[in-house]
Amino acid sequence: MPSGLWPDLPPLSASGHIVVVMHGLFATAGAMRVLRDRIEQQSGLPTASFSYPPWWGVVELAARLAEFLAPLSPSASIHLVGHSLGGLAARYYVQVRPRDPRVRQTISLGSPFSGTRAVRWAPGSLHAGLLPGSRILQVLERSWPRAAHVPHTSIAASHDMLVQPPSSALWPHGECMLAPVCGHAGLLYDRRVASCVADKIQAAAGPAQVRASAA
Repeated sequence: MPSGLWPDLPPLSASGHIVVVMHGLFATAGAMRVLRDRIEQQSGLPTASFSYPPWWGVVELAARLAEFLAPLSPSASIHLVGHSLGGLAARYYVQVRPRDPRVRQTISLGSPFSGTRAVRWAPGSLHAGLLPGSRILQVLERSWPRAAHVPHTSIAASHDMLVQPPSSALWPHGECMLAPVCGHAGLLYDRRVASCVADKIQAAAGPAQVRASAA
């Protein structure tokens, strides 16, 4: 948690692919370090991250993501991986904000696309945005066709105590997977989940490009 407070945007790989991870509420980019290491080891691609304050919601986080990605080349290929709130912001970025053709796919880990009532301790406006049927969740649902060309994978935790019910993290607009015997934070440290995320990234990047990056 205390680590990863500063933005980390390494150079692009030889193939131009980069994986950008976004943490969840009340965390920092340091919480994503284990997952980042496993993605890099398996895919051979660089990962990037940044931290944000706990009072930011989906809209603010998507705007920050746009600023963070701005320095990357127009020819870059970006894979967005978001945990919890970060996953919602990733889809908001590709669906609602001005189109970014560099984004190849989005992957969410325990992101409550259908809302959750288990975060009563979140700040007022943010808490309201995570409730079932909230305005921000309705915007995400309605705007899906605008970015249907960007594939999405939802990974939910079977024993998620913050996303209730856990099935709320399985967004119907894409591939859905359930991590058995796993909790909300456990999604970031589960080797099976990390392997699944890396497989999705490798499939989208192409084996030849991944090999070139790892060489």
